Amino acid sequence: MAANLNIVVVEDNDSLRLVTVTILRQQGHQVIGLACAEEIDDVAGGTLADIFVLDLNLPGEDGISLARRIRKANPNVGIIMVTARIQSQDKTLGYDSGADIYLPKPAEPGELLAAIKALARRIKPENTHTPNTLVLDLTRLQLQGPAGEAGVTRAESTLLNALARAPGQQLEYWQIAEALGDTQDSLSKSNLEVKIFRLRKKIAQVGGEDAINAIRLKGYQLCINLIVR
Repeated sequence: MAANLNIVVVEDNDSLRLVTVTILRQQGHQVIGLACAEEIDDVAGGTLADIFVLDLNLPGEDGISLARRIRKANPNVGIIMVTARIQSQDKTLGYDSGADIYLPKPAEPGELLAAIKALARRIKPENTHTPNTLVLDLTRLQLQGPAGEAGVTRAESTLLNALARAPGQQLEYWQIAEALGDTQDSLSKSNLEVKIFRLRKKIAQVGGEDAINAIRLKGYQLCINLIVR
């Protein structure tokens, strides 16, 4: 079975969305089903997804535009497009817009699960523990290291998870704000510095040193091995 993932399904057909969400939940994944792109900010704004399953013909913002927006905000997220638009030019546009996998609708459950499993190998690869590795438990909100455990807040776990999954483990200020459900204007630099300071203390408490470095005028980089589960 693939690693347990946070998955957001965006599909305007109520019956198909319900079936897809049910199948994925039966595999142990955490799944949110949405009817349109606009609901992502309203309903799933606090959810840091591993994979998005997108229909293209959505009311309002379509799946192509949504995929571009998602990919810009999180280059490492998985995007699966499931659509009735199966012409070669449609597939090319889908991949150019950020899709990892493009499936014709209706997708067979086994094919969709195989696609998710394939993406999981990239998003959450199997890791072996080393002495300098920390473990973040998203369910228990616990950070574990060679010196013990420390509780983290939901916002701290979201930030650590986002940093761990980002390319080069680096995030710009606006990406951090989006991950935390804020705007860059509302998340001031001083407030972010306080969050990072508190998080560094907790990481040091469990045995991690020099864990988060500031990138001048850009953002932050995670400088330790972190397993997220």
